[in-house]
This record gives sequence, C-alpha cells and structure tokens, in this order.
Amino acid sequence: MKNYKLLTPGPLTTTDTVKKEMLFDHCTWDDDYKVITQEIRARLLKLAHVSEADYTSILMQGSGTFGVESVLTSVIGDNEKLLICANGAYGERMADIAEHAKIAYCIYNEKYDQIPDAGRVAQILDEDSKITHVSMVHSETTSGIINDIEAVAKVVKEKGRTMIVDAMSSFGGVDIPVADLGIDFIISSANKCIQGVPGFSFIIANKEKLIASKGKARSLSLDLYDQWETMKKDGKWRFTSPTHVVLAFAQALKELEEEGGIPARHRRYADNNRLLIEKMAELGIRPYIDGAHQGPIITTFFYPENVHFSFAEMYQYIKERRYAIYPGKVTEADTFRIGNIGEIYEEDILKVSALIKEFLEKEEYK
Repeated sequence: MKNYKLLTPGPLTTTDTVKKEMLFDHCTWDDDYKVITQEIRARLLKLAHVSEADYTSILMQGSGTFGVESVLTSVIGDNEKLLICANGAYGERMADIAEHAKIAYCIYNEKYDQIPDAGRVAQILDEDSKITHVSMVHSETTSGIINDIEAVAKVVKEKGRTMIVDAMSSFGGVDIPVADLGIDFIISSANKCIQGVPGFSFIIANKEKLIASKGKARSLSLDLYDQWETMKKDGKWRFTSPTHVVLAFAQALKELEEEGGIPARHRRYADNNRLLIEKMAELGIRPYIDGAHQGPIITTFFYPENVHFSFAEMYQYIKERRYAIYPGKVTEADTFRIGNIGEIYEEDILKVSALIKEFLEKEEYK
C-alpha cells in the first residue's frame, strides 16, 4: 500500500516520531502511564491560557463527537435549555445529539457561508429566559469558515449563560484565550491541530460549572463529571484508555512546543492556506467562503467553470500520486475541500496544486 498525505481536517498526516510512539504497549495501571495522562492534562490548560485553579481538563475516549456529546449530555439538566448556533453540519450535529438525548433546545441557523451574529444571539437570549446554555462551532469544516466565538461568548457571558465551544479543528492551530473569552467548556480532539492520532477527545472545563453538573449526565460512559472525578486523582481513566493514542499525543504536544507553540503552527497553517487559495485562483477555482471569514484549516472550493469532470476520478488521480483531498459538504453547489493542517508544508501545497492542474487539463482535452 502506498503512503499518501492527507489534505483533510483530521485525521491528518502525522510525523514519523508521533507514529513511532505507538509501537510501545503500556499497562493502564502503571504509574508512569498515569503520569503521562496528568502531564497531557496540564499541558492542555497551558495551551488554553487558563489556570488550574479555575479550569480543568478531561480526556474522553472516542472521537470528537463523543466529546461534544459528553458535554451536552452531562452539563445541561432536565430543567435547562440549549441554544445551538449552527452554520454547518457540525453545528447541526449538536441538534441531533440534543434530540436523541431529549435535551430541551432551540437552534439558530445561519447560511453555511455566513457566521452566526452576536446581536441575533443576544436577541434570542432576551426573548427566551429558559435558555441556560449556548453552543457553537469555532472552525466549521463543512465550509472552512471560522466563526466569531469572541463576539458570541461576550454576549453569552453578559447574559449570564454558559458558553460551550466545539473547537475540534481549531484548538492547537488557532490561539484561543479560553478564560479571557469567558468560555466555560471547550472541546477538541487528539487527531486535529495538535497532530496526534484518532482515539480520544478532550474537554477544558470551568471547574465551577463542571462541579455544578454532578448528577446531570444522561449517559454512564460519557459522564463528564464522573470521568473527571476518577481522572483527577492520579491520571487513571474510568474505562480502558487508548494507550497507544495517549503516547502519540504526548509526543505530538512536545512537537507542537518545539515548532514554536500555537503561534508558529498557526502561521504555518495560514501560510499554507493563503498559498493554496492563490494557486487555485490561477486555475480559475474560487473559494466558497470570502476572505474575511475563511479559516486556516480547510477550504471549500467551487468546481471550476467550463471544465466537466468527476470528483471521484480527480480524487483517485491525486491519491495515486500520494495526496488525498475531500469531497464538498455544502449542498447548494458543486464543491470540493482541501485541508492544510498536519505535517503539510509549502512543497505539498505546490505539488497538489500542480496535480489538480494536470488533471483538469487532461479532462479539458478529452
């Protein structure tokens, strides 16, 4: 099987040194393994710019969606209500979670190429005093848009509600001063911008709000408070932990620091993104999101005009040459997506741009 690089929003291409960490088998009861878990938890708090006195971090088995579901089903009580701000599939997924868990909720939908408006959020909160929690996605990879969590969090805090942010594909690649913004719960995943591998999500939580959630959970395995209660003692997970993933993540955190932390990684991702958009423009391919709100993680592109082609054929052509891109996820237009996070550099962006050019020229002259 050929190795190929992932131009996706995660899972993503990792370093060989991160992969190498997974060759070691660890016992979950070992003190040295539990120390690794505690070190990871402490490092995450530093990345979030929060103090251990006010915030804590919890690791949760499963994908990022497990983390989102853990928060929503653990911190919103039977007599409380959630406002979901959605402008893509992952905001809409929160509504699916709420529906299945029988959480009272309402949803404020925006178009996929528009960001949720803080003024509209304030209006909804003023009109509905039953709303106790507000959730939204930071980097909505359906389109590649980056939402203004700062403006929305400010309104939520002013109105005395709890703020929940899905920062799945942005945490570690975009600097987020969690405490300063007044975010109470922020969720991300091991296989995104920190550049680990899939296997667990993590939640950075306001301690006071977390403690207040005790007894509210609608699930045993996803009970956020109980997970924290066990983990905070000595780093032991409640249930079997993904040991190889944890070791890889610890290494990924070290490599993030060696790169220069979040500012340096953000700069690399943003440079990748700018170059990608420039090279696509040379081919007559336009981005779906305007420049003001385009995030540095993944970009949705309209199909080029005047060239008829099959995305499946283009995908295969590029994959055979050792890169993988994503199909589009917006519904009202023909699009495809290219991510630029993970171990991706300028040379990769130039190579994949050249491959797309080759493919389209071949299709044009069929």
